[in-house]
Amino acid sequence: MPAHSRDIAAINWQALVDEALRRRKAEGMTQREHAALAGVSVPTMAGFERAETTLTLAKVFDILRVVGLVEEAPQAGAQERFVREAFERWRTLTETLPDDSPARFRDGWYRFDYCLEGDLKTVSLTAFETVLKRAQLKLTGWPVFMTETRPEIAPREVDGTIECWLGAEAGRENLAFNDPAHFDFWRAAPTGRLFLIRGHQEDSQETFPAGSILDTTLPVWRMGETLLHAARLASLLRADDNTAITIRFRALYSGLTGRVLKSWANPLSDLVIEGHGARSDEAMLEVEAPADALKDNLAAFVFPLVSSLFERFGVTGLSVKRVETEVDRLLKSRI
Repeated sequence: MPAHSRDIAAINWQALVDEALRRRKAEGMTQREHAALAGVSVPTMAGFERAETTLTLAKVFDILRVVGLVEEAPQAGAQERFVREAFERWRTLTETLPDDSPARFRDGWYRFDYCLEGDLKTVSLTAFETVLKRAQLKLTGWPVFMTETRPEIAPREVDGTIECWLGAEAGRENLAFNDPAHFDFWRAAPTGRLFLIRGHQEDSQETFPAGSILDTTLPVWRMGETLLHAARLASLLRADDNTAITIRFRALYSGLTGRVLKSWANPLSDLVIEGHGARSDEAMLEVEAPADALKDNLAAFVFPLVSSLFERFGVTGLSVKRVETEVDRLLKSRI
């Protein structure tokens, strides 16, 4: 051992992997759930558990952090901790539901999270709930971070956040909607951190089996809508009119295996694209954007997200113009 080692032992890689695997199983997490909490793909998670040494250190830290094997400073990874806690809370809420409950998202889901970076106002949870209602956009029939007034599904204060779980109604008779796309779970913190998980809308149709397609237009609308929500919330929370706010947005699409890319939700869309079967089960997409630049340049930020998602289905060469056309439809829509 080199003289400058200062008694620091070499990493026993296999022992570290074995301990992470032991802790995952002790907590009742599946491999896919561990991957989702860590923000890595299932193949990456599987490679880690095979003790492969080709993973980046950043991904290894993300995996180990979930099971408490990485010490971190109190302010480090605040958004990652927020997302992990929100996802774990959703798991806790859904684990008592029947196996066939649509609120469990058995055929897949997508989750969005974003944080606002900049000088924000300090607001109470009560005031923040009012701000969230003002930030809600009515561009689609089922908007992101939707609030309801019925006590059983109305947003409430939980662990210093505002939380809403529409899945609490799963199984109730005479529901207008009883499918994965309408049982959202979301959390929002007054520090400008938000999380949303929702089942795929494509899985609620009778014309094709659940888990068989991913629509070409829905990702444009959903991610675009969420970025606009972030920009709206930034305008309401910024300390003053001169404050610059940066939005860090992330999307994770899960349950892609067995799906093909197909134009379905909007037959009039210019995004009539047919792709091959998904090449991976998950797709992690990220973008950073100045809040003030989003509304006038939304397509420029949505385009790389959608392009990356489509590449999982063998679709390359997507033009900016086609995404701009669909984003323009979103901006002109009103419910």
